[in-house]
This record gives sequence, C-alpha cells and structure tokens, in this order.
Amino acid sequence: MKTITTSLILIACTLSTFAQDPPTDTLPSKEKPAAVWKTSSINTLNFSQMALSNWAAGGQGSLALNAYTDWSAKLSKGHHLWENRLQAAYGFVHAYDDVSKKSDDKLILDSKWGFQAFEKLYLSSAFNFTSQMTQGFEYLKNADPRRISNFMAPAYFSLGLGVDYKPFDFFSIRASPLTSKLVVVTDTLLRPRYGNKIDQKVRTELGAQIKMDFKKEIFTNVTLSTDLTLFSDYLGTPANVKVFWNFLINMKVNKYLSANFRTNMIYDDEIKITDKDGNVGPRLQIKEILGVGVTWSFGSK
Repeated sequence: MKTITTSLILIACTLSTFAQDPPTDTLPSKEKPAAVWKTSSINTLNFSQMALSNWAAGGQGSLALNAYTDWSAKLSKGHHLWENRLQAAYGFVHAYDDVSKKSDDKLILDSKWGFQAFEKLYLSSAFNFTSQMTQGFEYLKNADPRRISNFMAPAYFSLGLGVDYKPFDFFSIRASPLTSKLVVVTDTLLRPRYGNKIDQKVRTELGAQIKMDFKKEIFTNVTLSTDLTLFSDYLGTPANVKVFWNFLINMKVNKYLSANFRTNMIYDDEIKITDKDGNVGPRLQIKEILGVGVTWSFGSK
C-alpha cells in the first residue's frame, strides 16, 4: 500500500510539472513589428513692402504678407500605413490709403489609412477636409465689397474607399470608385454660388475619385510637391469631371532663407463665378503665389 501511495505521488508531481508553463527562454521569440512615426514640416513667411515719397513716375505704396505651413505625420506598423497632412495658408495685401485685401486663405486636412495587400498595393480609405479661415470679398468698381466666402462657406468633406498604388516612396496613385462628398455652405446668401439650394446647408455627392501625389527633392535643396484630384459625381453629371490641382516648389537658399512658388487650379461646374461682363457660370480658377522669405523646417524618425 505504501508503494502504491508513493507511486501516485510521483505521477501527480510529474503531471503537475508538465502542466506548468515552459520557461520563457525556451519559447520561440516572435517579436511584434514596431510602430514607426515619421514627421516633417515646411513653414514659410514671405514679406514685401514698398514706400513712395514724391515719386515723379507715380505709384502707390503697399505692404504684403504671405504665410504657409505644411505638416505631415506618417505611421507605419507591419502591413498598416497611416498618413496625415495639414496645410494652412494666409496672406493679405494692403495698399496705402486703401483697405487690406486677402490674397490667400486655405485650410486642408488629409488623412489616409492603408493595408498592404501586395508589395506596392494597399487597400485604403481616405478622408479630406477643405475650407478657408476668414471671410473673402469681391471688390467691384463703384460698389461696396461683396462677401463671397467664409469659414465653412464653403467647406468640403470627403471619404473614399479604394486602392492605393505606391511604386515609390515619393509617388502614389489612389483610385476610389466609391467616394462620398459633402458640400457645406453655412452662409445662406452664398449657397447658390457653390451649387447648393438656398435652403440646402449640406449637399451630398457620390462618385469616383482618382488622386495622384508626388513629393521629392528633385535637386539639392529644391523640393517639388504636387497633387492632382479628379472627381466624377454619379448623382450629378458624371461627364463633368471636377479638377483640383496643387503645385509647390520650394528652393532653399540657406538654413533660413528660401524662394517658393505655389499654384492652385480648380474647375468645378457647380461653382458659379461672374466674369467682367456680368456673365455667370463655371470658370477655371487659377491662383499663383511667388515669394522670397524666411523658411524653417524639421523632420524626425
């Protein structure tokens, strides 16, 4: 009996030993992929001033200021990629003996998440918000200034699902066959100008979108950044493709001085613009800014 009892105790001890977790140093190590953040920014401030005193040829003194900031943050972890970008710009021109007039104003937020399905192909979802920060006016001869824009008037929200092809780190093409877009105009008087009905604060668009992004240092201290967005509205007139194109080239003279050139082009058949002859209709919108001034940037990994 004593022998049987001793044997049962030994078996119980052996089983309890096998039931315990094995030592951690004997387990195969399986490290999780680390999350890697990359951040960068470009900030520019351009200033110009002209003063005249008893100038025989005539002219008018003026003061101009333009500020631009471009922040980006990218998170990569395993097969996941999350990219964010914030752009803000503001500028004004003040001619002496005249009112200050806004020359630039934009606020753009982009956020894109992607899951790497193949080596250079991602399943993606993308969000965009676009508006301006302050009121904008149209200045007509022999008439009071007329307000034509404001914060959230208009404002554009879009969310798209599709695929993102990234053959290089500096270039990508995103196709979103299903993109929802909201056109918000909080100012009642401005709604017809941007395609909304007078009682329609929010207008919905649903369509397909293609966006191409390029950002690269093409020469030493010369960076080119451009993006092109094409949108076709299924609920409207699909053949009337809306075009949004942004172009920036930044040239660093030294650590703090730079020259930069920015161009923005928009064609949207829903936006009605009055020409010099009083005709109202869609127009090709172009804005160009050339500046020399102070710049500073940073980046981290």
